[in-house]
Amino acid sequence: MMISIKSTFRHIPVLAVIASFIFTSCASRKDIVYFQNASDYETIRSSNSQTNKFKIDDVLSIHVSTLDPQASLPFNLYKGAEEGGVRAEQVDYIVDKSGEIEFPVVGSIKIAGLSPEEAKVLLKEKLSTYLKDPIVNIRLKNFTVTVLGEVNRPGTYAVVGEQITVLEALGLANDLTIKGRRDNVMVIRDFNGTKVYNRVDLTTKESLNSPVYYLTQNDVVYVEPNKSAVTSSALDNRASIWVSIASVLITSTVLIITRN
Repeated sequence: MMISIKSTFRHIPVLAVIASFIFTSCASRKDIVYFQNASDYETIRSSNSQTNKFKIDDVLSIHVSTLDPQASLPFNLYKGAEEGGVRAEQVDYIVDKSGEIEFPVVGSIKIAGLSPEEAKVLLKEKLSTYLKDPIVNIRLKNFTVTVLGEVNRPGTYAVVGEQITVLEALGLANDLTIKGRRDNVMVIRDFNGTKVYNRVDLTTKESLNSPVYYLTQNDVVYVEPNKSAVTSSALDNRASIWVSIASVLITSTVLIITRN
């Protein structure tokens, strides 16, 4: 009788693994394929456009130039001194809690809520009092997106340029894992302290026209696990519990046999 009990418990871990495999290996095409309703040679005109707006805590690089380099010098601040032919690093501007930057000579400028082009126009107007035909270049230096959840390489990624799509962000993270839910990808967006949650169904072509298809700075993309991953996790936990119980029972049985 004791041998039968031990034999039964010896097979519990194996049975748990087999059950886990059976229940978690039943994913279908509709769960993992992108853009399933897109036809061959179909043309989709995107009605979605995204122009990034500057937000509080954004870090900006602003450079002013004119035909007379000496005239524009007071409007370009540098830290450190020029040494060995290496130019000193230009000072960046941080959008403060009031949505403003403090620009040399000009003073405070309200920039939060403006696009880069709108900010250029505003700054040129401010500078026209001091400079003739100023050229203004503005670049957002802290454009990052964060990709979390069921992707192959979660993390925060710096964006080169002024635009990135949710697909490109997922590409930076080496795509979704097979356990990632493709029909309910969440994009978390911050508007000066207010969080807005949007969901994208990447299994349909309509996702290309989602209001969050184009990401903005500091967006978070979260891929939740699919049913297969959730089931697998639950079965793994149950298997661990059964293995623990089996270990206790086997240990107790061995002690009883030894004492007898």
